[in-house]
Amino acid sequence: MISVAIVGGTGYTGVELLRLLAGHPQVQLRYITSRGEAGRAVADLFPSLRGHVDLCFTEPDDWLLQEVDVVFYATPHNVAMGSVPRLVDAGIRVIDLSADFRLRDAALWESWYGEPHACPALLEDAVYGLPERHREMIREARLVACAGCYPTAVQLGFMPLVAKGLVDLDTLIANAASGVSGAGRQAKIDNLLSEAADSLKAYGVAGHRHLPEIEQGLADSAKAPVRLTFVPHLAPMIRGIHATLYGRLTDTAATENLQQVFEDFYADEPFVDVLPSGTLPQTRSVRGSNRCQLAVTVPQSRDTVVVTSVIDNLVKGAAGQAVQCMNLMFGLPETEGLSMPGLSP
Repeated sequence: MISVAIVGGTGYTGVELLRLLAGHPQVQLRYITSRGEAGRAVADLFPSLRGHVDLCFTEPDDWLLQEVDVVFYATPHNVAMGSVPRLVDAGIRVIDLSADFRLRDAALWESWYGEPHACPALLEDAVYGLPERHREMIREARLVACAGCYPTAVQLGFMPLVAKGLVDLDTLIANAASGVSGAGRQAKIDNLLSEAADSLKAYGVAGHRHLPEIEQGLADSAKAPVRLTFVPHLAPMIRGIHATLYGRLTDTAATENLQQVFEDFYADEPFVDVLPSGTLPQTRSVRGSNRCQLAVTVPQSRDTVVVTSVIDNLVKGAAGQAVQCMNLMFGLPETEGLSMPGLSP
C-alpha cells in the first residue's frame, strides 16, 4: 500500500483528490491538512465522503508528512515551495498540483506570479506532470509538477501537430472556456450563481499565467520555440474545459491524413480519446472522468486546422492527473483507480 498525505484538502481540487484516492485499491490515506479546519472530521465538511474517509483535518506538520510515501499539494501557489525541499531531502516523493514548479525559469515564474521563487534550485529537478509527454521521467521523479487544467487541454490538442511539424509555431491560437470550479472554492462575487449563470465572458486576455506553461510544454514537443495567443473564458457550468485550438498548416497536403495522425499519436494512451471524423467532443461526456476527448477538423479544406479538446478540469485537469502520475511513480498500472467513465447526464 502507498501511504498518502494531502496538504490543502478543503478546496475543490483537494476534495476531488480525496474522492479518487479513497477508492484507490493501493492507497492508504494517512493525513489531510488544513489550518482553518484542523480537528474537524473530513466527512463533516464533505458529507459525500461519509463512510469513505474516516480522518480529521490536521495542522500542516513537516514531521508528520515525512511518515508517508508521497505528499500531494492541493494548495495555492507559493505554498508548496516553502516545505517541499525538506520533504524531498527526506526522501519523500511529492506531487504538486499548484504552479510552483511548473516553469523551469525562475525569472519567468517571478514575472508572472509577482514574487521571487522560494526554491529555484528545485525547478530543474521537477518533472512536468503531463504523462502523455513525460511518462518515463515521471516514473523516476522525486518531485512532479502537475500540469494545469487549461495547459492539459491545450497541449494534448496541439501536441500531435507541433511534434510532427504540421503547423506554423508562431501563429497558434487557443480559445478555451472553463467551468466556475476552476476558480477554486472561495467567496468571490464573480463565482456566484447569479453572476456566472446565463453568461459567458473572457478574462485574462492581456495575459494569463497558464500561457508560459503552455508555451514551454509545446516547445518541448516541437523542439523549437512556440508563440501562442491564449484567451480563457468563464462558462456557466461547474466542471469542464472546452478548448478550441487553431493552427495554420505548413503543408495543406497533410489535410487528408490529420485524423490518422491523431489516432496514431494517441493509439496507446489510456486517457486520450480521439473521436471519429465528423464528431465533436462535449464537456458533458468527460465529466467526472480522467479522459481527454479530441477532434480534428480542417474547415472548408483550407489551411487552418481546428482541434477541439475537452476535459474535466478537476480530474484530468488536476486530481485525476495527479493520481495518474502517482501510479507511474510507484510502478502501478497507470489506470489504477481511474477507470471510471464520464457521468451522463
